[in-house]
Amino acid sequence: MANTLETLGVSHEKAMIMFQDEARFGRINSPHKCWVKGTRPYVYCQIVREYTYVYAAVDPFEGVLDSLIIPFVAAEAMSIFLEEVSKRHSEKLILMFLDQAGWHRAKELRIPQNMTLLPFPAYSPELNPAEHVWDELREKWFYNFTFDSIGAVEDRLTDGLCDLENAPSLIQSLTGFDWIISCV
Repeated sequence: MANTLETLGVSHEKAMIMFQDEARFGRINSPHKCWVKGTRPYVYCQIVREYTYVYAAVDPFEGVLDSLIIPFVAAEAMSIFLEEVSKRHSEKLILMFLDQAGWHRAKELRIPQNMTLLPFPAYSPELNPAEHVWDELREKWFYNFTFDSIGAVEDRLTDGLCDLENAPSLIQSLTGFDWIISCV
């Protein structure tokens, strides 16, 4: 990664290295089993196929999390997200690592001037630190919850994402993989 910045002729102070991913959240839930002495607790379960998506990018060095809730995945939605990240960090060159989803490579994808996209190897989600954001959201904000509407899901997502965006030390600890931090 450091070599990539040098190849682009940019110092780390004027650049950001970010990792992007998206995840689906919806009204379906999978209750976790638990034991309670003497009684069996009720855990509500629902199977409703209504979903929304969260696009997120993390900077493990600064603990930055940028996210948007968008109701679909496509090149158009990805372009909106990239433009928003670009505006938030307009003074920096953004080196964005992402998986090889079809909408990440689509001809219609609009990539901002201050951004370079680099793909992870195919089928390697374990390399992407942004995946840990989804684990944290699901564990802390969606554990054994049911929702009356997709709007309620989005409200809960907004609360969780705002909390995470305001916790840079948590984002650093979730996403600061040794191989990333030691490369720069």
